Amino acid sequence: MIDQFIGTFFATSLIGLLLLIILRPNKMKKLPKSRKNYNKMENDVVLTSADNEHSLPENVSGPDVIIVGAGVAGAALAHTLGKDGRRVHVIERDLTEPDRIVGELLQPGGYLKLVELGLDDCVEEIDAQPVVGYALFKDGKITKTPYPLGNFQANVAGRSFHNGRFIQRMREKAASLSNVRIEEGTVTSLFQENGIVKGVHYKTKDGQEHKSCAPLTIVCDGGFSNLRRSLCNPKVDIPSCFVGMALENCQLPVPNHGHVVLADPSPILFYPISSSEVRCLVDVPAGQKLPSIANGEMAKYLKTKVAPQIPDELRDAFISKVEKGSIRTATNRSMPAAPKPNPGALLLGDAFNMRHPLTGGGMTVALSDVVVLRNLIKPLQDFHDAASLNQYLDSFYTLRKVTVKLSHCLSNISVCMGD
Repeated sequence: MIDQFIGTFFATSLIGLLLLIILRPNKMKKLPKSRKNYNKMENDVVLTSADNEHSLPENVSGPDVIIVGAGVAGAALAHTLGKDGRRVHVIERDLTEPDRIVGELLQPGGYLKLVELGLDDCVEEIDAQPVVGYALFKDGKITKTPYPLGNFQANVAGRSFHNGRFIQRMREKAASLSNVRIEEGTVTSLFQENGIVKGVHYKTKDGQEHKSCAPLTIVCDGGFSNLRRSLCNPKVDIPSCFVGMALENCQLPVPNHGHVVLADPSPILFYPISSSEVRCLVDVPAGQKLPSIANGEMAKYLKTKVAPQIPDELRDAFISKVEKGSIRTATNRSMPAAPKPNPGALLLGDAFNMRHPLTGGGMTVALSDVVVLRNLIKPLQDFHDAASLNQYLDSFYTLRKVTVKLSHCLSNISVCMGD
């Protein structure tokens, strides 16, 4: 187990280089600092502006695209397609700021995808921290594995942050486009006509049932998706759980690095999420019973089993946080991509493909998929041409395989080296 994790994190640099050399940053405009309210659209119809690339006839009503979910993949896609002139209706279950303990470390390749999408300012003004590599700890020894960033501009690095702040910034930027509508509601089902997905049924918070129609529906409703079964053959694995907390009043032994303690029975992660906080994630393997927080078993486990293995610089802050009871857990999930093509619909993000959060590759893959999809469908003038649209959608699953292969190298290095 330990040897596998050592190989995985050393391989990060090599695979990161492969991702980095195929990406090129683009110029982008700054987002205005003050934008608190989401954009509103009346009658579910907004005409594209003169600046948008695809201007559709005024007699074509309704959105071009429905996006289910406004997390990393959904919000990035909404902004990207909206910027291309598509009329986008986003339906998100909860538009308040997410509060998660994963999805907080974006690899350099993911940052370059943000640049390519014109979203790199979404890691500004949220106290995001640059990350330039990993520091590995084992048996009292430290090994640094920097990202291969020598040929890139100084601002190119990983970023770590509060996940919710990052997502809210992307939602705000998507909502700033006049042809993007973001609505709070719960999608209950897809609906079809003649075997083609034509849109979704959803409920708003007041209990009202609605239907939204579009020639393309993209499902990005996360790892707990209730819509994926009609669009893929999901095989979800739960390899472990994370026990998480945010440490305060401490400094990482190696600044601007993710820290991986190769501990017994599995790794412990540390990385900055703001200028004053360090995220700690303790991995608990699936074969081991997760101690109860309520009865104090978890605190005892963390203080007696985990704390002695933590670097001296972080141990006091770790024990202090445990004693305060500020402990949370999250189930780690992995799921290979197994698409079941369905005309008029597509899966994206964690709803489609998940890898263990230890690899730190989830957001990078999601953003890469957004770029692949954007570039693929950009030449298509009219999404109502169902035959052409579905040919493009089928191609997406093939074109994204390079990214999936690189991601799988991170999460299962032994398999990749044996190919």
